[in-house]
Amino acid sequence: MIPLLDLVAQYHTIKPEIDAAIQGVLESGKFILGPNEQAFETEVAAYLDVKHAIGLASGTDALVIALRAIGVGPGDEVIVPAYSFFATAGCVLTLGAAPIFVDIDPHTYLIDTNLIEKAITPKTKAIIPVHLYGQPADMDEIMAIAARHNLKVIEDNAQAFGAAYKGQKTGAIGHIACLSFFPSKNLGAYGDAGMITTNDDQLAEKMRMLRVHGWKKKYYPEILGYNSRLDELQAAILRVKLRHLDAWNKMRRELAAVYNQELAGCGVTVPFEASDRTHVYHLYIIRSRMRSELKQKLFEQGIASEIYYPQPLHLAQPCRGLGWQEGSLPVSEQASLENLAIPIYPELSPEQLSLITSTVNPTLKN
Repeated sequence: MIPLLDLVAQYHTIKPEIDAAIQGVLESGKFILGPNEQAFETEVAAYLDVKHAIGLASGTDALVIALRAIGVGPGDEVIVPAYSFFATAGCVLTLGAAPIFVDIDPHTYLIDTNLIEKAITPKTKAIIPVHLYGQPADMDEIMAIAARHNLKVIEDNAQAFGAAYKGQKTGAIGHIACLSFFPSKNLGAYGDAGMITTNDDQLAEKMRMLRVHGWKKKYYPEILGYNSRLDELQAAILRVKLRHLDAWNKMRRELAAVYNQELAGCGVTVPFEASDRTHVYHLYIIRSRMRSELKQKLFEQGIASEIYYPQPLHLAQPCRGLGWQEGSLPVSEQASLENLAIPIYPELSPEQLSLITSTVNPTLKN
């Protein structure tokens, strides 16, 4: 079976480095907010060219803490795309605020910037653009809208670590950015892990307090916070992987280029990449009105595929009380019926790649 992602194959390419990093942590006896965690924060901040990087337990926690830091709470509204992983909207709901859904661009699947201002009300506190599948959102337009309306921008950069928008890394453009190091991500831990980045000193101080029970001085909480700390083992693993990330992302882009060429004109839609940004292909998404048949065909050839995402956010059960109905956001709804992820990862062999392309595009067999 060709998996959607082969983390075992990845591990074997860096096994000596990973094993040494883990052994070093075990022998140090330091497991929470230790030297690897501090070094990883410094290395990510340098990689993204931001002032502050704050390690957390997950990308979901990063969204919650970012929203808390800018004062989002009951009665507030936050603009989010209707097509994303549920955490983008769920974190808003967690704080008693309302996610206001905006439809997506049909080519990029990113929030449609032409629709954002229509969704702004006096209750709006922030915009959360999602760099979906590894493609940067239209940040110039989003930042300009936010400036006109005095709103904060929180980048959901969970799927696009290493991507760039007009030469600037995603995760360094908004007021705050949220990162996920879930194992399947381009930069993935061996468990849950996340991070927040910002150039704002005051927000950084507040978010550091929020991740550790609301205190600056241990045992003396000043605000109600959380227990959300990036552990030392994950930080050590991520430090190793960060050194390989650019090479891995380059290989993902090369594989995507092969897919784009081999699948052209075969009845599926391949990803669109804007000319002024660097897509890192966390997922390679093809689109077909015959998705179920294509998925079955891939399965019969031993090729994994996955639907990202089978339900737009506004139709999710926790959002049903917000007044959205089927047909409200048609572009997101159609994407959820047609999009399909096929394998893309640096360790994919030429033989595996050939089998995948010839299964999706049968004319290649001739």
